[in-house]
Amino acid sequence: MKILLSLLFIISALFSAEVKELTWKRGESFLTFLNAHNISQDLYFNLSKSDQELCSELTAGIKYQILYDDNENILQVLIPISEEMQIHISKNNNNINKTNNTYKVDFVPIQFTEITQSISIPIKWSPYQDILDNTSNKLLANEFIRAFKRSVDFRKMRVGDNIAIKFTQRIRNGRYFGNPIIHAAMVEVRKRKHYIYMNDNDGRYYDEKARSLTSFFMKVPLRYRRISDPFTYKRWHPIKKRYRAHLGIDYAAPTGRKIFASADGKIIHRGRKGGYGKTIMIRHKGNYRTLYAHMSRYRSGLKVGSWVKQGRHIGYVGSTGMSTGPHLHFGLYKNGRAVNPNKIITITKEKLSGKAKKKFLVSIKKLSKELLDTIDNNDNTPLNIQDFKNKSELKLVS
Repeated sequence: MKILLSLLFIISALFSAEVKELTWKRGESFLTFLNAHNISQDLYFNLSKSDQELCSELTAGIKYQILYDDNENILQVLIPISEEMQIHISKNNNNINKTNNTYKVDFVPIQFTEITQSISIPIKWSPYQDILDNTSNKLLANEFIRAFKRSVDFRKMRVGDNIAIKFTQRIRNGRYFGNPIIHAAMVEVRKRKHYIYMNDNDGRYYDEKARSLTSFFMKVPLRYRRISDPFTYKRWHPIKKRYRAHLGIDYAAPTGRKIFASADGKIIHRGRKGGYGKTIMIRHKGNYRTLYAHMSRYRSGLKVGSWVKQGRHIGYVGSTGMSTGPHLHFGLYKNGRAVNPNKIITITKEKLSGKAKKKFLVSIKKLSKELLDTIDNNDNTPLNIQDFKNKSELKLVS
């Protein structure tokens, strides 16, 4: 179980409180949210530049929580910006019984339970449907299909074939949260076994011969002077006594330097994006997405829906949005989750070799045995995630 700090907030006993869970709407921004709830925009503009950037990570479809008092006044808000961090808006304690609604904002870790489980499932219908029927985990079913997409033809499977999976999954408020990590999996196709394994060093799937099953690599999107701010999910600042996250890499470079697409893909956003200023986002195969922020301008002729090849010139370095100087903020997302670009950009080979291969082959021997033991022991008991149901992170304390 991963232990994260609890959120505390002080509410007078005079209030009866209600927590509502809502869905972040397409086109909504942090500023439009503040306006809609009569909260001063100063809450945003008084943030540091890096925190204003984080507010630009909000995406449509995320679930967030609002705590109201009995007069429908907002007391607290929790809005996830990644699988690790969330925006926490709270009413100032000294104004809690007053009509003057002033608030403060912070960035805090998300509370979750992390479980690792090995399961085996005999095929009745299809791998996707059988995983869903046995686990009620749509996220796991989707990731399983994606993992084997290049190596197995599921149409050839028959009733009685088996699948086995060892995976790690997060649970938040009694629901699966975030994308699962499949450490290893096996599929029988007419009793012939096919394996995939996750390589922790690069987050890619490989077969039992250390050949990559993720035919995808990226290039650094520009010539840069230095990395001015590296990627981090969350980091405790010992002096400021707060958490800090930076969901991308900042490449310092002069204004006007050309920016290039890191990989083939389709442009899904071209325009301003909150504190990121002028931004382009590209969707790539393998459920990857890249973000290029703080541009001074775009290359002419590009629009949403344009297809670009790897290395295509897409824009110019600038300092638009909430920026302290010219640089490119480069974000990389896998299945919607921010990942460290350095883990992907540095991988260009189709198979492991040398020490990396040797280490990988040693690690998968144990995983292979675990999968086979799971089938032999008929370990297919579904996990009751309600056993892991947390109290609301909007905690009421006296």
